[in-house]
Amino acid sequence: MATAPHPLDPLSPVEISIAAQVVRDAFSNNSLVFRAITLVEPAKHSLIAYLDAERQCAPLPTAPPRTARVLYYLDKPTQFRELKVNLDERTVFAEKALDGKHAFVDAGEMKKCEKACLDDAGVQEAIKDLDLPKGAVVVCDPWTYSPDGMHDMSRRVMMCFMYMKPHSHGDANHYAFPLDIVIELDDDLKVMGIFKLPTGATDHMVPAEGNLSPFDRRKLHTTSEYHPDLVPERRSTTKPYQVVQPQGPSFKTEGNLVHWEKWRFRVGFNYREGLTIHDASFDGRQVFYRLSCSEMFVPYGDPRTPYPRKAAFDFGNNGAGVNANNLALGCDCLGHIKYFDAYHHTNDGTPIQLPRVICCHEIDDGILWKHTNYRTGNAVVARSRVLVLQTIITVSNYEYIFAFQFTQAAEINYEVRATGILSTNPIDIGDDGGVPYGTVVAPGVMAPYHQHLFALRIDPAIDGHRNSLLVEDSVPMTPTDPANAATRVGYTTTKEYVAHETPLDTDNRTGRVFKIVNENVLNPVTGTPTGYKLVPHYSQMLLADAGSLHAVRSEFAAAPVWVTQHADDELFAAGEYTVQSETGSGIASWIKSRETPRRSVRNEDIVVWHTFGTTHNPRVEDWPVMPVDKMVVTLKPVNFFTRNPALDVPISNQGDNRSVLVDGGAGCCGKPAL
Repeated sequence: MATAPHPLDPLSPVEISIAAQVVRDAFSNNSLVFRAITLVEPAKHSLIAYLDAERQCAPLPTAPPRTARVLYYLDKPTQFRELKVNLDERTVFAEKALDGKHAFVDAGEMKKCEKACLDDAGVQEAIKDLDLPKGAVVVCDPWTYSPDGMHDMSRRVMMCFMYMKPHSHGDANHYAFPLDIVIELDDDLKVMGIFKLPTGATDHMVPAEGNLSPFDRRKLHTTSEYHPDLVPERRSTTKPYQVVQPQGPSFKTEGNLVHWEKWRFRVGFNYREGLTIHDASFDGRQVFYRLSCSEMFVPYGDPRTPYPRKAAFDFGNNGAGVNANNLALGCDCLGHIKYFDAYHHTNDGTPIQLPRVICCHEIDDGILWKHTNYRTGNAVVARSRVLVLQTIITVSNYEYIFAFQFTQAAEINYEVRATGILSTNPIDIGDDGGVPYGTVVAPGVMAPYHQHLFALRIDPAIDGHRNSLLVEDSVPMTPTDPANAATRVGYTTTKEYVAHETPLDTDNRTGRVFKIVNENVLNPVTGTPTGYKLVPHYSQMLLADAGSLHAVRSEFAAAPVWVTQHADDELFAAGEYTVQSETGSGIASWIKSRETPRRSVRNEDIVVWHTFGTTHNPRVEDWPVMPVDKMVVTLKPVNFFTRNPALDVPISNQGDNRSVLVDGGAGCCGKPAL
């Protein structure tokens, strides 16, 4: 007898098939295209009792019904629809027309766009006008269109940027040879326009016909490859490094439930956010109800048309889950690896497996804590072990590595690493100093300035679901304060509870800390509320003007921290439908809609959002494939325990670690080792 799925488990292949069949039966006279069939997570209020009982090993109440959310086209892309399916009763409810909105674009659609572009007679004629080198292979890179006021957004438009491979090798780096043309493609895969890109500082986009010049042969070069077939030289000094755990890993899994050290949590996965974490507790105490990366916005800073259209919501427009890599043993993760698979579906609703989209493994993280008693010379040291849940996505040229890292000291790090290949624009040879919007990384190749802005959604449950947000600043005491007048070195902290939904600023001048606390549970040692603090990744916010469409569409990018009262349907920081969105529909809009009266966030069920990222002004060292750019956010217990929670971690010793002493050999710069 099959075990019933947990209420938070992603949909199984059987459930995906059921949902698709129920919708097909309901619209038997229509030609359906399924865009997303995904779990509707149960309403939080209906799930709390179930999770509490499960955590306490008590009899479980009746589980909430399993529900699927289905996004689909009804006959054609302009008839975009949403509904929900009760999988237990096999019934449809909550039908909604999404006129004027658009579904995310997946890899299959991008391939169709590429073929439609390359098959078009007008595009072929434009390519002929470029007079490309013999043997060149033209490649099309479709982008979702970021509105710039130049087109009706009720129809979906794709921007197809064109590149060239100098030869037929499948993994040749086509981004090293951007061509001067761009194609606009509609949702019927028909070419709307063919244009010449600006290649100088004062150029404008113009129709391609009559304006194209032969490809400048001075742009041909051989220094931009990365694939080992094309760059076979490799260092000989790097010796194999193996992670050995002779007794196996310290974690255990039961389906999607993970136990490690004192941590217990559930792993989730969906087509949009990818990896999610649910019901995280440490040593039996609740800390977080749900953690996820809610959105990612990548706006480019070149103001010349059509480059403002390059402003991608990589989650809302493309989907982190459907673009997740199949992780390879011994490559993406080392040691003893537990992989989690996921399931998506074809356009006709047939389930497909997404194998190995999450890896779970342990890493050594250096010293956890240490002290040497100088009087006795005795040192006690414990090494830090970290449990990593990692997923990697590829969105066209870029790779993003997302990892939740659980520590033995009850901390959670959220680490993002960006790598892959820079998006590139053509530039005239010799005009490298005249275009101030990017960096020349190869002959005729400019990598434009851009930002990567992420929204981490933190749904806390610090000793329960009634939490508050406390803003704490460290400030110097005034010289006139009698206690500080003599030495003038004192400082204290100011504390203020956030009363209502609002954006908040970081401030490194005051060392500002955001503490998520439970005012109803006091620490017996400090007498203060138990809590976790958000250690932000300090970042520059959106550089586009507040009146720009970029800013209107990416509300979360206006502030580094936001706090809202929990709502089950408020999962995505930039709103539900981001493809070609022209109005605000995210965090700021939610708050504004509740201004009368303003919603309280003190001693309430709250959500904290952290906007962070990087302003990426490319350097030549990022080419042809960039070393990772690392960003880390930490959630750290603050007066949650009565002492160091990692005090009981086993003391590090050579008997377990079996480190190897390396004697002799050459020292630095070839000199004998001392």
